[in-house]
Amino acid sequence: MTYRSHWGIKLTPIWVLIGLNLLFFIVTLIVPTLIVLLGLIPAGILERPWTIVTSLFLHGSIGHILANMITLYFFGRYLCALLGEKKFLTVYFIGGILGNILYLLLGPPLSIAIGASGAVFALGGVLAVMRPRLRVFVFPIPVPLSLWAAVIGGFLIISFFPNVAWQAHLGGLAFGLTIGYFFRKKERSFF
Repeated sequence: MTYRSHWGIKLTPIWVLIGLNLLFFIVTLIVPTLIVLLGLIPAGILERPWTIVTSLFLHGSIGHILANMITLYFFGRYLCALLGEKKFLTVYFIGGILGNILYLLLGPPLSIAIGASGAVFALGGVLAVMRPRLRVFVFPIPVPLSLWAAVIGGFLIISFFPNVAWQAHLGGLAFGLTIGYFFRKKERSFF
């Protein structure tokens, strides 16, 4: 579903998600204590269950939000064209929530997890299964890589960075790879 604004921009679910993430980022720059209220803290999930979703819209730095939103844009555009907006949104939110559930189970109880990375890795997982030979450029690597290598390699490399919720990335990626298998199987049986 797309809507045209009076500026001529098509308002797609991808742009809505990017806009919401940017809005939350700006608000948390102004009121940083909102990160504690809206971020996912495993030990506080029973008192603040909404954080399993709200944490998907929070980011800790310019680099964090830029990386997630650029990846969301490119993966999201391709996946929307491939599966449609409804399935795109389903993968995005279920992948993000399942990533957060894995973080709840495996993450440090008093830490705060924020970011859309689990949801973005779910998108990447679906595309890695459905279009594994698709060539992509990954900054700063000057040659194109196959999509599956970029997604899996990106997961492995990022997982070693300090203060990274690898559990959420793994949960989103595992969901994306699994559901991507079913989408691909359905796509093949269609032809």
